[in-house]
Order: sequence, then C-alpha cells, then structure tokens
Amino acid sequence: MKHSICNLQSAICNQRGQTPRHNSGQAAIIATLFFVAVTLVLSVGSAGVALKEESASRSNVLGKKGYFLSEAGQEDVIYRIFTGKPVPTNVVLSLGGDTVTTTVADIGVDRKDITAFGKSGKNTRKTQVALLVGEGTSFVYGVQVGDGGLLLENSSEVIGNVFSNGPIEGRNSNIVRGEVISAGPEGLIDDVHATSSAYAHTIKDSLIEGDAHYQDIVNTTVLGQLFPGSAEEEPVAFPITDEMVDIWKTEAEAAGVISSPCPYVIKNDITLGPVKINCDVNISQSPTVTLAGNVWIAGNLEISNTPTIVAAPSVGNKSVIVIADNPANRLTSSRIELENSSEFYGSGEPGSYILFLSQNNSAELGGGEEAIEIGNSAEGDIILYAGHGEIVLQNTVFLREVTGYKVHLKNSAKVEYNMGLQNVLFSTGPSGGYEIIDWKEIE
Repeated sequence: MKHSICNLQSAICNQRGQTPRHNSGQAAIIATLFFVAVTLVLSVGSAGVALKEESASRSNVLGKKGYFLSEAGQEDVIYRIFTGKPVPTNVVLSLGGDTVTTTVADIGVDRKDITAFGKSGKNTRKTQVALLVGEGTSFVYGVQVGDGGLLLENSSEVIGNVFSNGPIEGRNSNIVRGEVISAGPEGLIDDVHATSSAYAHTIKDSLIEGDAHYQDIVNTTVLGQLFPGSAEEEPVAFPITDEMVDIWKTEAEAAGVISSPCPYVIKNDITLGPVKINCDVNISQSPTVTLAGNVWIAGNLEISNTPTIVAAPSVGNKSVIVIADNPANRLTSSRIELENSSEFYGSGEPGSYILFLSQNNSAELGGGEEAIEIGNSAEGDIILYAGHGEIVLQNTVFLREVTGYKVHLKNSAKVEYNMGLQNVLFSTGPSGGYEIIDWKEIE
C-alpha cells in the first residue's frame, strides 16, 4: 500500500513538471554554513585587531598620565625650592590612585638634580631636571612680609600674590588680586578681598573668591571650596640674605669711596656707581642720576622733588642696587625716603630694575622708625627691600615688588608684580636663586 502511494505521488509530481528539491536544499545549507564560518573568522579577526588597538590606546593614555604626573612632581619641588620652602629628600604625591615620587639630590654646593618617577597602572615615566645656582634673585610674590605682617588701608591694593610670616590685615576690604598666605599657627587674614585662594590658621571678615584653607573661619564669604582643618603654611625665608648684602657692599667699596662733602648733595646730572658714599645722601630738584653700578650709602638716602633715577644702558638686562646701611647705627640711620614726583627706570631692557635696600632694623627690634618710606606720586621700575625693617607706601605710589619685615600700604598705594622678577639679575655680586639648566626624560 505504501509503495502505491509513493508511486502515485511521484506521478503527480511528474505530471506538474516539477523535480525533487533534495540537492538544492543541501547546497543552500552548505552555503549558509560557509557564510557564517567566514563571518565568524572575519569578526574574530576584527575583534582581535580592535582589542589590540584598545590596549595600545589605553597604554598610551596611562603612559601620558605617568609623564604628566612626573612633570607635576618636578614642578611641585621646583616651586618649593624657588620659594624657599622646606623640601624633603623624597616627595610622594598621589592622584586618583596614581603616584609620583620625586627625589632631590645635591650635586655639589651649587647644583640640585630633581628626578620624578610617575606611575600610572603598569606604565611608568621618569624625568629629570638639573638646577644650578644662577645669577639672579627670585622674587616670587608681589609682596613678601616677615613676622611684622602686612597692613593695607584706604584704597591700597596688591596685584600679585602675597605671602606673610605674620598677619595680613585690611581696613577697607582691600583687594589682593592673587593668592593670600599668612603662615604659621598665628597666621591671620582679616578684612581682605582676595581674588584667588587664601591660606591661614584664621580667616575672618573677608571675601575669598577662590578656595579657603584654614583652622578657624569667621564671617567670611568663600566662593570656592572650604578646606577646614588645613595644616598651616610654613614660614618662607627672604630671597636676599645679609651675607649677599655684605658682598655687594664690599664690591661697591672696592670700586671707589666718596667721603666728602658730607652730607653728599646731588642737584645736577651725575653718573654714580659702583661706589661707596660715607655719609647721608640727598637728591633734590630735577637732576638725572644715572646708576652705572651698585651704590652703598653709609647713612640715609633722601630723594625729593622731581629727579629721575635711571640704570645706565651699560647695565643691559641687569639691575642695580642702592644700599642704605650705616653699620654703626641701624636703629635711626640706614633709612631711605623717596618722595614727591620722583621717577625710576631700568636700563631700558626687559628685566632691568632699581632695587632700594635698607638695613635699618628698628621694626625688628620693636621700634617705630621706618626703614623705607615712599610717597606722593613716586613710581617706576623699582623694588623695595628691608629685611629687618618697616616699609611704608602711601598716596599714589606705583612699584613692582616689596619685601620687608613689616609692610604698610595706605591711601592709593599700589604694588603691581612683574613676572620677570622671578629671576632678577644684578650687575655684580652673588646669586640668590636657582635656574633650570637641563631637562630630560630618562625612562
């Protein structure tokens, strides 16, 4: 019976003109399997290439992270060295689970090698910088103050960062257009408007546009982040030492000495320096005084009326120093007064300034004598320095940098920091700072 049905079906199929499809179905299945196999092979190959590229890309990113970490570690240590902050032999920084270890090695008395080892994942990068004692002195703050502190009154302001080993106090929410740092456990920032971050044990009655790092804070508006419980900043040494001043004085004296007339009065155009003047000096009326080298005044210096004080063209891109120091009397002598419409200029080349330096130490000893006083409309390419005394700026004074044991700005006095002061070169004498002489990636 089954055989008859099969024959009947075959007959029907033949009558319709159709043929059996067994062979064509098998071919389609084989083709499909072949296509799938080829696709799988291509997919696996493409995936392998993609995985290799992704791994290489990830390794490249981690390598760059290690490199940038290495540079960040170097820059942190270089900043510490340039600003006189303490630097341990090894400094370890961490960021997002990645680390950089920076090592400082003293190579002789005038060189430091800084090696930074950045590690991100399994990738490492190592860079090295060599620092050499250079010809310059680094002034890295618009105003740097010792234990005597900084007082700002009226509409006085600082354009640049401020660092003080003592308190920083305003009287009218005075503006500091930069960072404000008051070091030590007694550090205080009071009634100051800072356009960047602030660091102090206590911050009160202030406006801080950046972050605030503190132990105590009172009645203060902070636009950035709050960092309560922050460690106090360490005090920072001044960029010029007494030993450096003594060397400058010795070199000036060796070039020549003026002992009369005394007091030494200048009313006409004159070129001075390098030289030592053995008494008080008074510059008045409207002369042009050209400084061809450093000048040591063993007494007081008074500049008034409308004189012009300028560094000689021969100085080039370097600066000259006027030192007021009477070793026999630093309590009431060794003072500098710059008044009226006095004008001060460098040699005309970038980086050339006139540094007025007083060794009066009345403020440091608790007295009321001012080491440097500058007022009225005195202005120009000048730096003021009194490592042991008080500096007072008032009226429409405009200058580049101020460093003193105690500093007092009032009326419309303004200090506008110049970035070139990070490496001021002097016409003669010792160095006070380091310079970068070499950089390389070593791994």
